[in-house]
Amino acid sequence: MKTFVCKRCGYIAFGEPPQNCPICNAPKQDFELDPNAIKKPADPKNLSELEKKHIPLIEIKRQCGLVGSGCLDANIKIGEIIHPMEAKHYIMYIDLYLDYNFICRYHLTPEKLNPALGIHLKVGAGKLLALENCNLHGRWMAEKEI
Repeated sequence: MKTFVCKRCGYIAFGEPPQNCPICNAPKQDFELDPNAIKKPADPKNLSELEKKHIPLIEIKRQCGLVGSGCLDANIKIGEIIHPMEAKHYIMYIDLYLDYNFICRYHLTPEKLNPALGIHLKVGAGKLLALENCNLHGRWMAEKEI
């Protein structure tokens, strides 16, 4: 699938660029096609330490803990080995998508937050994607069927 990157804010669009960026409202012409926008592990069955610190882990909890039936909770943490959150090396943000459609961006602050988040979704099925952006090592993504 083609990936387009907003030159202003780094948002990733899948398939086609939007008319306007949902993060910064940049117009379509401010997107550029970048097939290497998202890093991939060299060997998905044998991850390096760097990959273990960057690939998001997604946990789906089908029993809603917030408002009842018809919803689910998703917990996302960055890395099998928790990613550092230091001024020199940190996760800048986590973007979430459902079936490649943008849901939200969660900004992180070094030294103040852990590289993790929980989100409540009112969906029955689909594919949840978590895309993180490390200030040193770029964007990494994970997908999980709901």
